[in-house]
Amino acid sequence: MNTAFASPAADALESASSKVKRHVLPLFLIMFIANYIDRVNVGFVNSHMQADLGIGAAAYGLGSGLFFVGYALFEVPSNVLMQKYGARAWLTRIMGTWGIVAAAMAFVWNDTSFYVLRFLLGIAEAGFFPGVVYYFTQWLPQKERGKAVAIFLGGSAFASVLSGPITGSLLSIRGLGLHGWQWMFLIEGGFSVLLCGASWMLLKSRIGDAHWLSTDEQRALQQAIATEQAEREAAGGGHVPAIKLLKDPQIVLFCLLYFAIQLTIYAATFWLPTIIRKMGGLSDFQVGLFNAVPWLIAMVAMYCFALLSARWRFQQAWLATALVIAACGLFASTTGNAVLSFVAICFSAIGFKAAASLFWPIPQGYLDARVAAGVIALINSVGNLGGFFAPATFGYLQQHTGSVSGGLYGLGVASLIAAAAAFLTRNRRPDHTQGGHAVQRGAH
Repeated sequence: MNTAFASPAADALESASSKVKRHVLPLFLIMFIANYIDRVNVGFVNSHMQADLGIGAAAYGLGSGLFFVGYALFEVPSNVLMQKYGARAWLTRIMGTWGIVAAAMAFVWNDTSFYVLRFLLGIAEAGFFPGVVYYFTQWLPQKERGKAVAIFLGGSAFASVLSGPITGSLLSIRGLGLHGWQWMFLIEGGFSVLLCGASWMLLKSRIGDAHWLSTDEQRALQQAIATEQAEREAAGGGHVPAIKLLKDPQIVLFCLLYFAIQLTIYAATFWLPTIIRKMGGLSDFQVGLFNAVPWLIAMVAMYCFALLSARWRFQQAWLATALVIAACGLFASTTGNAVLSFVAICFSAIGFKAAASLFWPIPQGYLDARVAAGVIALINSVGNLGGFFAPATFGYLQQHTGSVSGGLYGLGVASLIAAAAAFLTRNRRPDHTQGGHAVQRGAH
């Protein structure tokens, strides 16, 4: 290819990639924030639902966790259907159904209805994150896709900060015979339903349908993505059954390590508002503001850890350090003083949120490129089950012992075990036969 042709084509590709990111990333970030809020807003209504409906701590914990069971069971079927109907249509469907179910949470009347709707919410949301990633694969070349996914994932930390103040303020609404927690579910779920309309109007099914791209930009983008797809197919990538992946002890270790990390994150997510309320005399909005503090601190910590791990490269050591920090904060949070417990959770958040971001480069460096997508999905699915076990266990302990201290001790021990296990992981795969399969390093 001559220089005269290559330069305009490269310019067109760069311009097209920038336009795609400008058009879809803001929408995806808003969708992610709405998704996160509808997933965790139940953490702010524990005491309200107990007072109004008699839903106890054990039922609350179980119902909170059932979301992740539905999500895990239906993530793969959702991904299959997404490839059949396209990311645009399927993302819009996901937004609409999860918004409807989230709004319907306003009308739960007992434990069973709470369980059913939380399970259905997990089913409705299943496939959202893979759907966004799939959309990027159809619209962005590899070098730009990584940047877009990183920005999208950054929305999770931002959503953690926003969820408290937004939800706390909505809990103060009264009227039409509805409690504040009912209005909160209706408004936040209704917003997601409105977003599905924006998703349908703003997202396009094919690059050729994007009127905001010039003809040259469309052609350059289509050619780049088609070339990358051909290279992936030539490399022999394909679906590998989970049972074969689990023959590799390293992959099993990755799954267990990420499960331990997610266990702590979701325990804090669902029970932090309850811990904050024990400080006494706080309104729902004030609880929401306090809830944002650990996540704000965690955002700064994640950035600092990223800089440190990039400068001094020993990913396992940084991951272990973050997990030890999380464990120390969790042990300290068992003190009987509510204010000191909150401060300790803030310290712990530095560790467990940083650990979540420090973890992923290790399996990504270890995995053969041809099976990386399947393994990452497997690790993510196993890890998300921590979202079931953590709130369910905490709820049981709260109801039967009147305290979650036992759960906090357990999380601290799990974090220390995970810190030790981090040194057993490898982020480079040896070139020899392992588990009955020839191991070859994928091209990067």
